[in-house]
This record gives sequence, C-alpha cells and structure tokens, in this order.
Amino acid sequence: MSSSLVVEPAVAPEASGSAATQRNWRPIAWSAPPLLVVLLFAVYPVVRVLTESTAKSGAWSQVLGSESFRNALWRTVSIAVCSTAGCLVLGSFVAVVLAFVPFPGSGAVGRLIDTVLTLPSFLITLAFTFLYGTAGALDALIARFTGNHSPALNFLATPTGVVLAEITYFTPFVVRPLLAAFAQLPREQLDVAASLGASPWRVLRRVVLPEAWPALAAGGSLVLLLTLNEFGIVLFTGAKGVITLPALIYTRGIVTFDLPGAAVLATVQVALSLALYIAYRLIFARFTVSRTTQEG
Repeated sequence: MSSSLVVEPAVAPEASGSAATQRNWRPIAWSAPPLLVVLLFAVYPVVRVLTESTAKSGAWSQVLGSESFRNALWRTVSIAVCSTAGCLVLGSFVAVVLAFVPFPGSGAVGRLIDTVLTLPSFLITLAFTFLYGTAGALDALIARFTGNHSPALNFLATPTGVVLAEITYFTPFVVRPLLAAFAQLPREQLDVAASLGASPWRVLRRVVLPEAWPALAAGGSLVLLLTLNEFGIVLFTGAKGVITLPALIYTRGIVTFDLPGAAVLATVQVALSLALYIAYRLIFARFTVSRTTQEG
C-alpha cells in the first residue's frame, strides 16, 4: 500500500509582495478619478477666486469698507432669513395637511410640489410678473372693476416681492423632507395619543413635531443656503434697488469688469456658505447625539 504525498507549491516572497502592493494601490486607483474631478471643478475655482482677490493691492479693504458691500450683505442675510422663515411656516403647514388631512386631490398636489422642484427659479419669477406685476393679470382685473388704471400692486420689485417669490419657489424643499419624515411616523402613536384624549394640536406638538425636527432642520438649512446664494429671482423680478451679494458680484465682475473686487465679494459669499454648512453639520450632529442618548 503506497501513500502519496501532496506538496504545496511554495510561493515566492516577490509574488506575495507584488499582490500586497496591488491590493494597496487598488483603492487609490479607484479614488483618483473622482478626486481629480473635485479638484478640477470645485477646489480650483475657489483657489482661483482667492488668488484673483489678492491681485490688486488694497482690494479687500476697499471692498469691505464700502457702503455698497455693507448694504448688500445686510440685504442678502435679511432676505435669506425672511424667506427661510416663510418657507418653514408654509412648508410645515402644507406637509401636515397633505400627510394628516386627507382630501380629494391631495396626491395631485404632492406631485405638483415635486414638479416645482424641477423648475428653474426664473420661471416662478416670470409667473409672478404675469400675475402681480404692474402690467399683470391681477392689476388688470382690479383696474377693470375699479376703473383706476394706475398700478394697484407694485411690490414685485421690492424686497417683499423677492421674499414672496423665494418662498413660493423654495417651500417644496421643506415640504418634501417633512412628508418623508411623516411617512415613517408610526400611526399607532397617533392612535394612542388620540385615544387618551389628546387634542389634535397637542398630538401635533408632542408626537409629530419631535419626530420631524431633523427633517425640518435639514430643509430649513438647505433653503437658507440656497436663498443666500440666489441670483435669478432677484434678477428676473427687476428689483434694481434690491442689491444682494450675488447681484453685486455680477455688477462688479460683468458690468464694471472689476475682477479683483468681484473676487473679494465671491470669497465672502463662499465663506458665508461654508460657515452655514459647518454650523448646520455641528447642530445636526449634536441633535442626533442628544436624541440617541434620550432613546438609549
């Protein structure tokens, strides 16, 4: 009786080292293309703007010390805050109605909200112009009934008109996250609260809203970031007296061709956006940790 001995082939140290090196380089090779795209389309423009802002001596002090910059900064922040507050109030109301007050056509309204998300902002502004402009349909209707042909509505080219147009356009960005959060809310909690005699307002305040805070914070932060950088609505409303930072950047860079001054303003705009995003991430992370601790 003979037994056979199977001898495993020896692996050369050079081959094992080559395989390990290949495994180490594979993640780098996969991450290189998206990293190059980010560097080319995100990092390079920011670095280029920062470089251009220092090309002219005294550009920073001249721009930041001007009254036009202070007015534009205040106008930008005030419009963004008012628009965000309006979107939060209107978006919360619309989301609660769509989620908890069934009515005929609620599905169509939800799909219409999704459609608004796909439209460019200038279309909403043009619709506002056709409806509420000095030569719009509503002014024509008022003139027909009153006989007074002077414009009865003349708010579109004011900060109020810009805020109303931004609320109309950006409210779906609050409604959609809230609807997603309400869809995950267990209906048993609502039924138990109602069976214990809680009023609808108390159920909304004690059961529904605590579950919706993350979605509300996410939607509000996104709207604040978008309104802070909005330019199309300001441009298409024809609000010449409403000068925001994006509008001032356009004026300096395109109209007067002051590229260093426009680069300074663009740097400030980027800094505001990054600061807002970092603050949102910190607040959201703290809220998540606090909520996890309470549930644990």
